[in-house]
Amino acid sequence: MNLQGSIVALVTPFKDGKVDEASLRGLIRWHLEQGTDGILVLGTTGEAVTLEKEERKRVMEIALEEAKGKVPLIVGTGTNNTARVLEYTKLAEEMGFDAALIVTPYYNKPTQNGLYAHYSYIAKSTKIPIILYNVPGRTSVNLLPDTAAKLAEIENIVAIKEACGDIKQITELLLKCPKDFIVLSGDDFTALATVFLGGKGVISVVANITPKEMATLMKYALNGDIAKANELNFYLYPLYKAMFIETNPVPAKHALWLMGKIETPEVRLPLAGLTEASAEQVKKLLKEKYRLI
Repeated sequence: MNLQGSIVALVTPFKDGKVDEASLRGLIRWHLEQGTDGILVLGTTGEAVTLEKEERKRVMEIALEEAKGKVPLIVGTGTNNTARVLEYTKLAEEMGFDAALIVTPYYNKPTQNGLYAHYSYIAKSTKIPIILYNVPGRTSVNLLPDTAAKLAEIENIVAIKEACGDIKQITELLLKCPKDFIVLSGDDFTALATVFLGGKGVISVVANITPKEMATLMKYALNGDIAKANELNFYLYPLYKAMFIETNPVPAKHALWLMGKIETPEVRLPLAGLTEASAEQVKKLLKEKYRLI
């Protein structure tokens, strides 16, 4: 499994309150055509916390049917209930996913010792490669570099999606973890810097909208072509901002709907659709700068 480059944190399309299977298949096929290096389903951007068990399983089945063996396939299995995380992770292993992405438990606010115990318990109870996921802005807990480095010593904990947004912390993470441990940016804003520091790529929101460009950006960065990477990063920067004008994945879904890639921009409560002002900003940017609509 080659975990590097642009890995899309794929949205889960909905229609009339249900998973829009046709649109989901279409998105996966489009990403394969556009050169996306890996696909993550049921992550934060995939609204996984709002999906029922059977819906989760169906999304996983579709991803495997469309992309198994073509690119690395990752599935989010994290919740704030360790027993449930183990259940979801074992299912991912049984179904044949390449890796499981496990977010730090949210709301509970575990200590660093608690985080270590949580992840080590899951890792030692499964064989599937595990990607740690640190996103303190959503979970209210920060997986610190010392804890991540200790977890990286466990054989099947192979990578981290680091979405702390702090270059200092990312630097310390890269310094303290084993050389073969994979560090992926969890923010489009820090993707280029993370790769230049020694990371291997990004799990990206913006790749939902511009998959070819994000894949190209990561290739430039990984190949050390600083000038071309910087140029493309600056070009995409307004889109990075627009995709977080309101809570992710609301702007991304709206953009994909405007582009005709999904049938509706529907999100599940407690999320709500874009406000009129935000929708107008996204539409203007897609039309005038990126010519996607």
